[in-house]
Amino acid sequence: MLHACWAAMSYTWPWVSLIAQFKFQSQPGWARHFALLMHSAPFVADAIAQAHVLIPIPLSFKRLSERGFNQSLVLSQQLSREKTHPSSLLRMRNTLAQSSLSRNERLTNLKGAFAVAPFMAAKLRGQRILLIDDVMTSGATLNAAAQVLKQAGAAHVSALVFARTPG
Repeated sequence: MLHACWAAMSYTWPWVSLIAQFKFQSQPGWARHFALLMHSAPFVADAIAQAHVLIPIPLSFKRLSERGFNQSLVLSQQLSREKTHPSSLLRMRNTLAQSSLSRNERLTNLKGAFAVAPFMAAKLRGQRILLIDDVMTSGATLNAAAQVLKQAGAAHVSALVFARTPG
């Protein structure tokens, strides 16, 4: 379970269409603007400063090859290139798009989807980790990632997303 989660925006107009351009129309240039808004959200600058490591949510190889980039990685690098550790968390298998699933299906869809990279496990022990993602709907992805990081010994796992669905 996450200790905290911050969101810069509500996943409503105009952000829905801008995020779609960013992710699905190969427009990673939006990352700089989104990261600035994320960093400006209340308490986020402190959360980034206190984090030892920023870990972007990894994409499956299939989704990465379709998109050409990992939007969470690009956001994380814009927030703090030196704290971003893109190889710490691995996506072990391709999963169905969370947006197409019910809440219960989302939880089961992610079972076994993430693992801590074996060569990074010792480095993450006792660390304060800030997970980075573009959108949070149910929180299933972030909580699944947080669970494996805590099992690997992370002391504190929080998350920062650009947008969160209302409600």
